Amino acid sequence: MQLAAYRIVQESLTNALRHAGPATAAVRLDRTDDELVVEIVDTGRGDRGKGDGLGITGMRARAEALGGTLDAAGADGGGFAVRARLPVRGRA
Repeated sequence: MQLAAYRIVQESLTNALRHAGPATAAVRLDRTDDELVVEIVDTGRGDRGKGDGLGITGMRARAEALGGTLDAAGADGGGFAVRARLPVRGRA
Protein backbone atom coordinates (compact mmCIF):
# COMPACT_ATOMS: atom_id res chain seq x y z
CA MET A 1 0.00 0.00 0.00
CA GLN A 2 2.82 2.41 0.83
CA LEU A 3 4.55 1.78 -2.51
CA ALA A 4 1.27 2.24 -4.40
CA ALA A 5 0.62 5.55 -2.61
CA TYR A 6 4.16 6.74 -3.38
CA ARG A 7 3.87 5.83 -7.07
CA ILE A 8 0.46 7.51 -7.38
CA VAL A 9 1.86 10.74 -5.94
CA GLN A 10 4.94 10.47 -8.15
CA GLU A 11 2.94 9.93 -11.34
CA SER A 12 0.42 12.66 -10.50
CA LEU A 13 3.16 15.22 -9.93
CA THR A 14 4.92 14.13 -13.13
CA ASN A 15 1.64 14.59 -15.02
CA ALA A 16 1.20 18.04 -13.51
CA LEU A 17 4.69 19.02 -14.68
CA ARG A 18 4.03 17.71 -18.18
CA HIS A 19 0.44 18.81 -18.76
CA ALA A 20 -0.73 21.50 -16.34
CA GLY A 21 1.28 24.41 -17.68
CA PRO A 22 2.24 27.07 -15.11
CA ALA A 23 0.66 25.66 -11.95
CA THR A 24 1.10 24.59 -8.37
CA ALA A 25 0.19 21.23 -6.91
CA ALA A 26 -0.83 20.08 -3.44
CA VAL A 27 -0.59 16.58 -2.00
CA ARG A 28 -2.87 15.51 0.84
CA LEU A 29 -2.85 12.21 2.73
CA ASP A 30 -5.65 11.25 5.08
CA ARG A 31 -5.50 7.94 6.95
CA THR A 32 -8.27 6.30 8.91
CA ASP A 33 -8.33 2.85 10.46
CA ASP A 34 -9.70 1.43 7.20
CA GLU A 35 -8.13 3.40 4.37
CA LEU A 36 -5.54 5.83 3.13
CA VAL A 37 -6.86 8.61 0.91
CA VAL A 38 -4.23 10.12 -1.37
CA GLU A 39 -5.23 13.35 -3.11
CA ILE A 40 -3.18 15.39 -5.55
CA VAL A 41 -4.71 18.60 -6.94
CA ASP A 42 -3.03 21.04 -9.31
CA THR A 43 -4.05 24.52 -10.43
CA GLY A 44 -3.28 23.93 -14.10
CA ARG A 45 -5.28 23.52 -17.27
CA GLY A 46 -7.94 21.22 -15.86
CA ASP A 47 -9.42 18.47 -17.98
CA ARG A 48 -6.61 16.94 -20.02
CA GLY A 49 -8.58 15.22 -22.72
CA LYS A 50 -10.95 12.33 -23.16
CA GLY A 51 -8.52 9.44 -22.75
CA ASP A 52 -6.93 8.01 -19.64
CA GLY A 53 -3.25 8.21 -20.56
CA LEU A 54 -1.05 5.28 -19.59
CA GLY A 55 -0.09 7.05 -16.37
CA ILE A 56 -3.66 7.29 -15.11
CA THR A 57 -4.38 3.75 -16.25
CA GLY A 58 -1.34 2.51 -14.32
CA MET A 59 -2.30 4.44 -11.18
CA ARG A 60 -5.82 3.04 -11.36
CA ALA A 61 -4.44 -0.51 -11.77
CA ARG A 62 -2.21 -0.07 -8.69
CA ALA A 63 -5.16 1.10 -6.58
CA GLU A 64 -7.50 -1.64 -7.82
CA ALA A 65 -4.87 -4.36 -7.24
CA LEU A 66 -5.11 -3.47 -3.54
CA GLY A 67 -8.92 -3.38 -3.56
CA GLY A 68 -9.01 0.40 -3.77
CA THR A 69 -10.22 2.99 -6.26
CA LEU A 70 -8.76 5.91 -8.20
CA ASP A 71 -10.57 8.88 -9.73
CA ALA A 72 -8.83 11.40 -11.98
CA ALA A 73 -10.58 14.36 -13.60
CA GLY A 74 -10.75 18.10 -13.94
CA ALA A 75 -11.12 19.69 -10.50
CA ASP A 76 -13.90 22.03 -9.40
CA GLY A 77 -12.80 25.56 -10.11
CA GLY A 78 -10.08 24.48 -12.55
CA GLY A 79 -7.02 22.33 -12.32
CA PHE A 80 -6.87 18.55 -12.18
CA ALA A 81 -7.42 16.18 -9.26
CA VAL A 82 -6.35 12.61 -8.58
CA ARG A 83 -7.94 10.85 -5.60
CA ALA A 84 -7.01 7.31 -4.58
CA ARG A 85 -8.63 5.35 -1.78
CA LEU A 86 -6.39 2.49 -0.64
CA PRO A 87 -7.48 -0.03 2.00
CA VAL A 88 -5.25 -0.39 5.07
CA ARG A 89 -4.37 -4.03 5.66
CA GLY A 90 -2.74 -5.80 8.57
CA ARG A 91 -4.00 -3.55 11.33
CA ALA A 92 -4.21 -4.96 14.86
